[in-house]
Amino acid sequence: MRIILVTPGSGDTFYCENCLRDATLARAFLRRGCEMLLVPMYLPTGMFDGIQTRKSELFFGGINVYLQQKLGIFRKTPRWIDKWLDSPGLLERVKRRANMTNASLLGQMTVSMLRGEDGRQVKEVRRLVEWLAEPENRADVVVLSNLLLGGLAGPIKRRLGIPVVCMLQDEQGFIDGLGRPWSGQAWELAAGLCGDIEMFISVSDYYKGQMAGRLSLPPQRIEVVHTGIETGCYSAASQRPAAPTIGFLGRMCYDNGLDILLAAAHILSMDERLGNLQVWICGGKTSGDDLFMRKMRRRIRFRKLDGRVKFFDDFGLESRCEFLRGLSVLSAPGRQPAAYGLNVIEAMACGVGFVGPEGGVFRELAGLTGGGVLYEHNTPVRLADALRPILLDAEKAGELGVRGREAALRYFDIEQSAERMVSLFERPGK
Repeated sequence: MRIILVTPGSGDTFYCENCLRDATLARAFLRRGCEMLLVPMYLPTGMFDGIQTRKSELFFGGINVYLQQKLGIFRKTPRWIDKWLDSPGLLERVKRRANMTNASLLGQMTVSMLRGEDGRQVKEVRRLVEWLAEPENRADVVVLSNLLLGGLAGPIKRRLGIPVVCMLQDEQGFIDGLGRPWSGQAWELAAGLCGDIEMFISVSDYYKGQMAGRLSLPPQRIEVVHTGIETGCYSAASQRPAAPTIGFLGRMCYDNGLDILLAAAHILSMDERLGNLQVWICGGKTSGDDLFMRKMRRRIRFRKLDGRVKFFDDFGLESRCEFLRGLSVLSAPGRQPAAYGLNVIEAMACGVGFVGPEGGVFRELAGLTGGGVLYEHNTPVRLADALRPILLDAEKAGELGVRGREAALRYFDIEQSAERMVSLFERPGK
């Protein structure tokens, strides 16, 4: 089977669960003997470096998409100008300065992309579709990484006559964050394009329920394939950390609740039994998070947490695993309900339990694995109350980690995810 995976790049400046999932899935498809063609969009990414498959040139370059949205003249520029704007060197410089992943600034552009050939990026849509139609690029199925790319489904289906499959993985928080009127328009457009998509694949049962409701889809149109990881890359620490250590793995931003964790750590630090408490933070950020992080560093100093909080700059796989193995517990206090919690799955694979709010997928993960503790109301006090018993009882932390690791190896192996997806792609009538 030949699969085309259309996947947006985030620029590699932060821990992007969707980018990691797509790269891991691509490697698993290849191991199963599938032919893969990767089509990157928006920003250059190193996530696919080392994957032994053909990759296309970048489509919908971030600068081009933005300029075509704002200025009509860029919807008519010749290809040589577009190619210069899409050059890796220029995009590499821009991505460090521009906040291209901030949902509040992208409302008009998101709506335009969902309109496909009726949107302002029609030139890019047609270029991609014509490239996919070339004989050497033809495939059995086109997989869109997420629903935000759904505007491509109709043009691809009409031109190529092959099934288009769309993965559902965390779009809800992004679209809801666009604000009025863009959020409502985006949901209406997304629901309207579902007829062009043969199949939806959700990352969790929780998220299937959410998206079936938001898109007015019959549940049978959405299959569930849990997020997978390359389990052989993960191992548990040989011993528990010397000091009670809370970890945070994710983009360092307001939506992910880093401020909630730091406030909870301040509360815990006043407990004399936790005099050696440590907080480890890993995951990177965008330029749009700089103001938030300056505030967080000031709060760390003001609360006298300087000696307790440690930041880790490298979030590559090997460094990430080393980081996770040094934790007593992972905290995931995101303000938006998580669709699949890759950071939690990775932590469990390293023998580390998690603490998360009741909302989102965490109830599903805690019930399935026994590797997590949930708390109601995502406030610093409630988070501190949930973390305290685990930090004070190394045996309890160890039990969570053991159960979590066993379940991660059993349920979240990417080979199982890839096998299930390929079987869905091959199903008659999809």
